[in-house]
Amino acid sequence: MQKDKQPLFRSFEKNRDYIRDRLAVDKSFDIVQRDLEYAGVKMAFFLIDGFIKDDILLYIMDLFADLKPEDIQTNTLKKLVETYIPYVEVDEVDDLNKVTDLVLGGPAALVVEGIDKVIMIDGRTYPARSPEEPDLERVVRGSRDGYVETIIFNTALTRRRVRDRSLRMEYMQIGRRSKTDICICYLEDIADQRRVEALKDKLAQIDTDGLPMAEKTIEEYISGRHWNPYPTVRYTERPDTAAAHLYEGHVVIIIDGSPSVTITPATYAHHLQHAEEYRQKPLVGAYLRFVRFFAVWASIFILPLYYLFTKNPEYLPANLQYIGPTDQGVVPLFMQFLLAEVGIDILRMAAIHTPSSLATALGLVAAIMIGEVSVQVGWFSHEVVLYLAVAAIGTYATPSYELGLANRLVRIFLLICVALFGGIGYIVGITIWVLYLARMESFHVPYFWPFLPFSYRPFRDVFLRSPIPLKNRRPAFLHPKDPDR
Repeated sequence: MQKDKQPLFRSFEKNRDYIRDRLAVDKSFDIVQRDLEYAGVKMAFFLIDGFIKDDILLYIMDLFADLKPEDIQTNTLKKLVETYIPYVEVDEVDDLNKVTDLVLGGPAALVVEGIDKVIMIDGRTYPARSPEEPDLERVVRGSRDGYVETIIFNTALTRRRVRDRSLRMEYMQIGRRSKTDICICYLEDIADQRRVEALKDKLAQIDTDGLPMAEKTIEEYISGRHWNPYPTVRYTERPDTAAAHLYEGHVVIIIDGSPSVTITPATYAHHLQHAEEYRQKPLVGAYLRFVRFFAVWASIFILPLYYLFTKNPEYLPANLQYIGPTDQGVVPLFMQFLLAEVGIDILRMAAIHTPSSLATALGLVAAIMIGEVSVQVGWFSHEVVLYLAVAAIGTYATPSYELGLANRLVRIFLLICVALFGGIGYIVGITIWVLYLARMESFHVPYFWPFLPFSYRPFRDVFLRSPIPLKNRRPAFLHPKDPDR
């Protein structure tokens, strides 16, 4: 919700006092007001300590000290901005409410007696870590830089890889109180402008105090279907991955304070791709993709299928009878699965919260005290531990962390279907899952595309890592302005 505009007053003191009261300078030690007078003209600086580059302001104040009254007697604003403020990012604002919002974002405000605008000097600098390779998207060969929590750094990393004159970085602010900086990034010559405008409209409609969880809060507002476990946008911390999607015609959202950028739209197939496949030769990349697909499907289906064969051993041929458990243990098999699933999630959360110096100790506890002893006392059978390990490995082999968590919920759903209805439940459960994904959309794009609706060429490119020289067409579902690469 936009605040009412407050034009500047004729009195310098009223303008200064209005900004001081709105910023509550006397109640926050890090908000600095510096009253100055140069060439007989009263001035006031407002800034956030820690956001501003001290050397820039000291240099400006040093130049102001040499001013003479006749230097700025006429056209004061123009002379100050164009001659005596030697900085690249300087703006003029005629709304005191907007001035206070900008100051809280980092720029310094200069109020000058006798002029009807406030001079904004964007000399801010944010505490930021250096770009490092993301933990979730590591590659054997490839760039080692990744997005950080500062929006300016992230836009620079993106533009470094996309030196196209049609690359657009459109700025927005979201949050009545947080005023979080948002950047909508796309290639104007490629991206579907209707899709860009629709996304901007959705973002503009967000009405909330702030974005405490950054990109996740944005996703929940723009994707709809709040109880849907499957991600309808893709996250990446790799600038090269974001650049590849921009060249295809996707729209990328960069949010200040988050090292993950949001790629829209995203289908199920997008969450199964990984940069490592394109860092190897096409045949090797195709093999890696096939292995990854096998791991993902195994994480969903192998545990419920094993449970089905255990409940109905007549489904198994005689030469596969060894698949069933030799000793089911004291706890019922279905409860073993549920306990193991919950146990893995508990260990995962414990690993996240455990200091790195104690990670080895946690691994020993999980492997020896929980894994081995639980089998010996009869809580779990050896086969349950084996197949659960296969499912867990498949989950962690899923490139998208969000997709892996959603697939885990589907695995539990299939286990419940098998426990209640046996083989019919397994088939019906898979059918419901497929129909659910087939009905989903990501920004009006079918989520299961190119499987449903079927499209041969994209389907082939999803399953086989095609050589880059042969991929001379952009994805048709994005409706790119320039369909040829």
